[in-house]
Amino acid sequence: MSPESDAPVIPLPMPIPDRESIDPTLDLEAEINRLRKEQNAIILAHYYQDSEIQDLADYVGDSLGLSQQAKQTDADVIAFCGVHFMAETAKILNPEKKVIMPDTDAGCSLADRCPPDVFAEWLKQYPDHKVVSYINTSAAVKALSDIICTSSNAVRVVESLGPDAKVVFAPDRHLGRWVEKKLGREMVKWPGFCVVHEQYTARRLLKMKAEYPDARLVAHPECEQAVLDIADFIGSTTQLINHVVNTTEYDTFIVATEMGVMHQMRKKRPGVKLLGAPPDSGCECAVCPYMRLNTMEKLYLCLRDLEPEVTVPDDIRERALAPVERMLALG
Repeated sequence: MSPESDAPVIPLPMPIPDRESIDPTLDLEAEINRLRKEQNAIILAHYYQDSEIQDLADYVGDSLGLSQQAKQTDADVIAFCGVHFMAETAKILNPEKKVIMPDTDAGCSLADRCPPDVFAEWLKQYPDHKVVSYINTSAAVKALSDIICTSSNAVRVVESLGPDAKVVFAPDRHLGRWVEKKLGREMVKWPGFCVVHEQYTARRLLKMKAEYPDARLVAHPECEQAVLDIADFIGSTTQLINHVVNTTEYDTFIVATEMGVMHQMRKKRPGVKLLGAPPDSGCECAVCPYMRLNTMEKLYLCLRDLEPEVTVPDDIRERALAPVERMLALG
């Protein structure tokens, strides 16, 4: 079986936001609420968004929950406050609805490092493998896949293929390795990674755990294996939030994922002490530069103008729909 290092390494393009000047006296919250009613729009927001956007959203969740909400909504317009692949997934599930997002330059390091043309050529090496793609991929990569997964259901998705299935897992190598460890099986892994979670190191986290011996370390499975080996709990963003809220025998947590999740943790468990895990970049805590391209100002503009709109070509959408629906059927 070819090792993950056989896959090509793709350079990461950096987004450049395009801004419009807005009257600073405008009551953005009131205007956004007015526009969402006028446009019959639903606002979906990921946990990694700024807290003020989370508080305005009709639904806040992880990739799986957002996909489920997108499929169920009866709104005419879906305003997606997340990153581009999430809005594409909403469009795959709702071809008749208008899907907009505040800033279409809000991409994803995982999706951007797995271009569909390069991925398609690479897959030719594994014609007898089932292709499991993380939801953090473009619609075109989803169209090349047999089934999609999220961090909350990746183990269940791979397990559903049967114990003898040969599997290609893309694009997150760390999540793939975590799934391998959970199931005791090998997969061919594309060598992608998240620019946020890749920054955590076991060395710095061990030092932090020594400084806070009563703290519990919770980590996302996109972290490298050395970090996961010392974590007290590993889970998706929703699972991390629920763990902090429900594990009341601890009141201090070191959180090794994007700091946006802390807003929901504090809302659901006031008084809990949360320590952002320090990334190996000199910052105090990790922030996704893509997620934070979405702002209240841009959300107002996209609801006002119903753009920028996210579209998916029909042929790609039709091929991507089946693997996404297979994932949703598993829950």
